[in-house]
Amino acid sequence: MNEQDNNKTSRPLGLQEDGEWSDIGIDLFNLQRRNASVTTIGSVTMGGNNPVRVQSMTTTDTNDTEASAAQAERIIQAGGELVRLTTQGKREAENLRNINAALRQKGYDTPLVADVHFNANVADVAALYAEKVRINPGNYVDPGRTFKQLEYTDEEYAEEIKKIDARFVPFLDICRENNTAVRIGVNHGSLSDRIMSRYGDTPAGIVESCMEFLRICKREQFSNVVISIKASNTVVMVQSVRLLVQQMRLEDMNYPLHLGVTEAGEGEDGRIKSAVGIGTLLSDGIGDTIRVSLSEDPEAEIPVARALVDYIEARSGHLPIPAQVAKGFNYTAPERRPTTPVANIGGENLPVVISNRTDKDKVHVVANADQTPDYIYIGRHLPANLSAKRRYIMDYDAYMQLASTNPQAYELVYPIFPHNAVPFISLVEADVKFLVPQYGANSDEYLACLKHHPEVVVVCMSTHKTRWATSVRWFTSCGRQASTTPLYSRKCTDTRPKRKKHSS
Repeated sequence: MNEQDNNKTSRPLGLQEDGEWSDIGIDLFNLQRRNASVTTIGSVTMGGNNPVRVQSMTTTDTNDTEASAAQAERIIQAGGELVRLTTQGKREAENLRNINAALRQKGYDTPLVADVHFNANVADVAALYAEKVRINPGNYVDPGRTFKQLEYTDEEYAEEIKKIDARFVPFLDICRENNTAVRIGVNHGSLSDRIMSRYGDTPAGIVESCMEFLRICKREQFSNVVISIKASNTVVMVQSVRLLVQQMRLEDMNYPLHLGVTEAGEGEDGRIKSAVGIGTLLSDGIGDTIRVSLSEDPEAEIPVARALVDYIEARSGHLPIPAQVAKGFNYTAPERRPTTPVANIGGENLPVVISNRTDKDKVHVVANADQTPDYIYIGRHLPANLSAKRRYIMDYDAYMQLASTNPQAYELVYPIFPHNAVPFISLVEADVKFLVPQYGANSDEYLACLKHHPEVVVVCMSTHKTRWATSVRWFTSCGRQASTTPLYSRKCTDTRPKRKKHSS
């Protein structure tokens, strides 16, 4: 295993005020791991060229040695590479020694992580017996959040930072002496009143809460650090992590990152929410360890986390995607692209869902009306019975024959054109037309067509290994030039983790 820093270089990316891109080490189009430093956590190294590590957290009483060790063992057997345990007080922190010993006696060397909130003294004790200690900047020194609006002068604010410094440095000394790693773990829901007073409930506040501690680590030359920024809102989580990566790079830091969505839930909801938040950042090349937080047995989290990591890693080393980021696109704070609505697509409408029903073996009947697709692609043949509640998409040449074969279907069916049928778009009458451009082709022809046909919706499709990146290519380059044309990104494969059912 290569435990050195990842020395790959990547395309500069990061918007400055003048619209030019600064280097924050992320390539928007070509999948490359972020250049993170290496952190050692017991027998596990993280960051650099090391694999993305998967982990989970026990739900047992940490004072119960037997139950905690047994659950940790199930997590390890499922493939967990780190196991975290809650440590509310000194008693729980001290019992980590017994849990650790029980696992070592069985031949496991998997690192244990102590999860500490509200009591810095507990973190000092946990550092003696765990391979890593997680602290929460929102309540490590700052008092528990009162949800009151407090006002701080610059001098008062600086004094509070000094209090953090005075308490945090001795903890780092204990960790250094015991070869214990530290996770600076910020939660969106537990920002201190002090941070809230200065930054509000914003990603910028989340990032600054973390950076206050990282600056001390850097000054003290303590590099055995991992960082996490978590939120139950995936948009906030993704934006905050991207901002953190940018800020760290500006301050010459590259610590490894732990990814997770707070209380993602159970079943499909929890898995989808985790895939959206964690998967987005992994596809950016960000992330050195992940935990999928499900309301299920902790060992059930590991296969889901493993599936996410494997899905992204299988797409590394892909053919390069040549592209330029459009001026005005802000990676750290993206906004929805303004479009002119075409029927119920674009504008202020919610994104639509299109389902492919041409392969009957892969069709799933959905009874819940809220989960039915907005449009159904039917290829060249109309179904026996058209539903007035649905809209259908048909190959353009078959659609052109409807006038003579089934004129009443016109109100329910819309044509779709492949890249080589652009000249036929002007010959077909329809309120909505779908166009599938060819990946990698010159965009001038498409852009000219889109300017003359405001009724067209572009469908981004690709057989490239990283389909999401090719969609991003269109959105950020061609899509920006296409003015207000609505864009649809087609999901070509089912990427849901294949798993067994677990009881909650």
